[in-house]
Amino acid sequence: MVTSPDVGRHPSWAGRNYTLLTAAAIITNLGGHGALIAAAFAVLDAGGDGGDVGLVAAARTLPLVLFLLIGGAVADRLPRHRVMVAANALNCVSQAAFAAVVLAGDPQLWQMMLLTALGGTGQAFFGPASEGMLLSSVSGEQASRAFALYRMAMQGAGLGGAALGGLLVAVVGPGWVLAVDAVAFALAGALRVFLDVGHIPDREPGGGLLADLRDGWREFTGRTWLWTIVAQFSVVVAVVGAAESVFGPLVAEDELGGAGPWGLALGAFGAGTVGGAFLMMRWKPRRLLFAGTLCVFPLAAPSAALAVPLPVAGLAAVMFVSGVAIEVFGVSWMTAMHQEIPEEKLSRVAAYDWFGSIAMVPLATALAGPAEQTFGRSASLWGCAALVIVVTAAVLCVPDVRNLRRRTRDVVATNAQAGPGAQASLGARAAAGAEAVPGAEAVPGAEAVPGAEAVPGAEVFEAGPLAKPPTG
Repeated sequence: MVTSPDVGRHPSWAGRNYTLLTAAAIITNLGGHGALIAAAFAVLDAGGDGGDVGLVAAARTLPLVLFLLIGGAVADRLPRHRVMVAANALNCVSQAAFAAVVLAGDPQLWQMMLLTALGGTGQAFFGPASEGMLLSSVSGEQASRAFALYRMAMQGAGLGGAALGGLLVAVVGPGWVLAVDAVAFALAGALRVFLDVGHIPDREPGGGLLADLRDGWREFTGRTWLWTIVAQFSVVVAVVGAAESVFGPLVAEDELGGAGPWGLALGAFGAGTVGGAFLMMRWKPRRLLFAGTLCVFPLAAPSAALAVPLPVAGLAAVMFVSGVAIEVFGVSWMTAMHQEIPEEKLSRVAAYDWFGSIAMVPLATALAGPAEQTFGRSASLWGCAALVIVVTAAVLCVPDVRNLRRRTRDVVATNAQAGPGAQASLGARAAAGAEAVPGAEAVPGAEAVPGAEAVPGAEVFEAGPLAKPPTG
């Protein structure tokens, strides 16, 4: 029997690093999403209330915000895979200790806050290193497909992890679920040890951590499309997060029949993210950020649906569309970062991106209660929807956002003939379809799908933060 030479081969873009990163992310998302449920029930089982659950969640967020920029600079200074493995080790130890105090009985609130804060610190260093490593692990015309598959694998693992974690919390208790998450971090860290960084040039000696941060800031602020979209998402993530974490459960309790319908709506959102990632494996919008930004408008829909409120079926449908849309934006955003940002600055730029996207979340969630008391729940939710629409419309007024295009072979060849470091003007970028960035990886052959310049009705939320990969 003659066997095709392609049988059993991985796609050209699914190299060793990409495969290891995807496998490790699946493992940690299976464990991590269950652990989020387990942590909340551990607090409640210890006699805490909703306020105590919020304190434990805040204990994770605070160090994430404080150390995120430092984590980005460190990840561009040291080998990224070592930063990732060290962060996984810290997360493994903190989750194992969390599991131990819960299984021992009578865990104290301060213990749970401290251990959760250690987990947030690990994520602050892991996130930028992981994003930089992923973006540097793929090249060529299939980069967007690789990012879409990666996100689809993570979102699917997150859905499965949440469902399995909820079941295990009910059957064996939260302590054992936290222990499983610690093992997941250990396994993922072991896989990441084998990442190959030989293709990444040695970092030039710099002027210190502060100099690296300043350099990253110049890279971030020097690209209008980059900082305007991050500014947009600082508002979008904050108001959507407040709507879904504060108002959503309240509407479900008072109007929809309780936690079950709300869980169904969140599950529909998760299913939408998987569907959106699958869509982006096949669709290559030519104007990356224009298509992605159009998909942010539907993020207003869940807040509007809760303001009405729609019946459970209608709310689930809206959440599903939102999930599809966030993945359209997420893959488009990762592809733009991949082709425009120099490899040696990826982690620092990613850190500024993460920081800007989550910085206003604590303020928005803190103000949700007073807003409801002052304006009413329905008016507050309509206000959330209006803010999403206003800031997204404002970003579409930015020429760089509308005109940044996916690179093609013709553009790469033109840039090569123009000489190293040739910079195109905005008008030339719009016409030729590329921005020549010194050091940025080209994406050869990423041909546009004819007519794929408008997003066919979809919307986006990174599932907090909106367009980032989940924890790892």
